[in-house]
Amino acid sequence: MHSVEKVKRKIPVAITIAGSDSGGGAGIQADLKTFAALGVHGTTAITSITAQNTQSVTAVEDLTPEIIREQIKVVAEDFGIDAGKTGMLHTEKIIKTVSSEVSKYKFPVVVDPVMIAKSGTSLLKPEAMDTLKNLLLTKATVITPNRFEAEKLSEMEIKNLGDAEVAARRISEMGPKAVIIKGGHLEERDAVDLLYYEGKIKKFSTTRLDVKTTHGTGCSFSAAIAAQLAKGEEIPAAVEYAKNFVTLAIKFGINVGKGYGPINALASLHREASRYQVLMNVDEARKILEASPDVVKLVPEVGMNVAMAIPYAETMNDIAALPGRLVKVSGHVKTLSCPRFGASTHLAKYLLEIMKHDPEKKAAINVKFSEETLNLLREKKLEISFYDRKEEPDDIKRVEGMTVPWGVNQALKRSGEVPDVIFHRGDIGKEPMIVILGKEAKMLAEFVTKIATEMKT
Repeated sequence: MHSVEKVKRKIPVAITIAGSDSGGGAGIQADLKTFAALGVHGTTAITSITAQNTQSVTAVEDLTPEIIREQIKVVAEDFGIDAGKTGMLHTEKIIKTVSSEVSKYKFPVVVDPVMIAKSGTSLLKPEAMDTLKNLLLTKATVITPNRFEAEKLSEMEIKNLGDAEVAARRISEMGPKAVIIKGGHLEERDAVDLLYYEGKIKKFSTTRLDVKTTHGTGCSFSAAIAAQLAKGEEIPAAVEYAKNFVTLAIKFGINVGKGYGPINALASLHREASRYQVLMNVDEARKILEASPDVVKLVPEVGMNVAMAIPYAETMNDIAALPGRLVKVSGHVKTLSCPRFGASTHLAKYLLEIMKHDPEKKAAINVKFSEETLNLLREKKLEISFYDRKEEPDDIKRVEGMTVPWGVNQALKRSGEVPDVIFHRGDIGKEPMIVILGKEAKMLAEFVTKIATEMKT
């Protein structure tokens, strides 16, 4: 009988060779968050220590080439390196050292040619530019300059995507396998990243976001590409994944500091990790509601539903609810299906709009409208607001699915803050309704059960 040795799958290892950001938004801090979020073990070779926050870089201390070399060496000899990325390489000596180690260990490397911080501080000494071009770019698998970095590398002005194509071809002649010119600073309506690879141009476009949580964008983008390369992805697929990853991280950035807040590299991880928990929470809510005979009196003619969103929800498929809703059956409420994502259109629209203003209000439940119910909710000191469907503009009525977002915003304007309860008194062919909002579906189910019992007594 032959014995089979169990082979443990190797976790991909990536290294970031970059500066340290004391504010935690960029540099190795951003890179390590990105590696962790993408299932790659992150290692580091710190090149410089910076004192910085969301507003400025106030001090830079470079590490010696010897300690930079030793950091890369010990990681490579013990773990092995599946892919790497470079960030801040402040001096000519640092670039030479890093270039030598990349050549020695022959791992694919993504070069983020960090030159200037958002505050305007120089992060690459002028005399180091030629060394970057002549040594490191010849070994780069991918290089990811923004518009201004690409202008310095290509020695031409870049105003639009046409210019970016020309610049990408010029930079590719310096040796990198692939060139990505990031579109954040290009004068285009959308944020378009341009990839030049194997003689072909490919564009990756997303809606431009009007936010101030962009600190660390370039670091996380290059780190995400490196992580995907470490997992064996081809370059175009790695770039596309990184683009979507960073867009989400910017959209749900962390609002701290007085300047440009950091992106949220863990947004995608939190979203996916919470899905099972959200489903179970909605299912617990279902059990609570089905176990209470008093809840029947709160069921609208269209049925009752309870919904809960994952963190950073973007679409209805990020919100779990009960298919077919809860309906009256023999003096109780009952549903025939388990909760699933995308099961509610109505409550999902409430949550998607409300979470733009209060991300903690991730759950909703609808109940039958009555003045008695409203009075009980007022007694609980809840913030209550409403919208009048008779005031709905014709251009909103004509577009399917726009009534609820319009209504929620009307309720927000009336209240001046994010309400706990939103109601409307109906319209021709539209049943009046009360929607209660909260942190968790289970908590809302317990609350509604209590309200139903109080109404009985």
